[in-house]
Amino acid sequence: MAQLPTVAQFQARLRDSFALDEQWGLTMGLPDGDTKEAALRQLADLLEKERVRYAVIGGIAVQLYTEEPRTTRDIDVALASYQDLPRIALELAGFEHEGRFDHSDNWRAPGSAPRKQRTAIQFMADQLTPGSVERAQTFELLGMRLRVAKLPDLVLLKLEAAEEPRRRPSKRRSDAADVSRLLEEHPDLEQELPGVRERLAHVDDTIRGK
Repeated sequence: MAQLPTVAQFQARLRDSFALDEQWGLTMGLPDGDTKEAALRQLADLLEKERVRYAVIGGIAVQLYTEEPRTTRDIDVALASYQDLPRIALELAGFEHEGRFDHSDNWRAPGSAPRKQRTAIQFMADQLTPGSVERAQTFELLGMRLRVAKLPDLVLLKLEAAEEPRRRPSKRRSDAADVSRLLEEHPDLEQELPGVRERLAHVDDTIRGK
């Protein structure tokens, strides 16, 4: 079984991610308060109050499970079903619905900045997400209670996204790179997920047109 980071490491990595976000915001001239940290705190509190079962996935989860600091401009959340989406509570809290797409239900965080400068939030529900949500672990991180997808589930979700032929090649490459990075830092995952390397190689060949 893969050696998981400690809660202290999770906290340090999340803090580093927020610091990188802040530096990016300063270079872009974004208003104070319109940050991913503020959006994540508000979202985590809302989901907790609404008793929504979910799992943080995407770039935030990758940051938690890997050593190299990174930032991401959005928040990805897995749901067992879109019926679990607390639409009314989100709207009352100032979150703005942007629409339902093939693979996600998209929102923007509250804030004073123009819409495209506010944190994007993507809720996802497919055949893999119910199990990911069921197995997610809850952590107390920097004053937040976050439900985070387990590492094997995160790899499979990222790999599924990389395999989706209708997504842009740049997005597929990014997801494939995340899978590769997670496997490099947690080589024991290959024993837990037989065939994962072969699937990843097939994705690389497909993107390159082989």
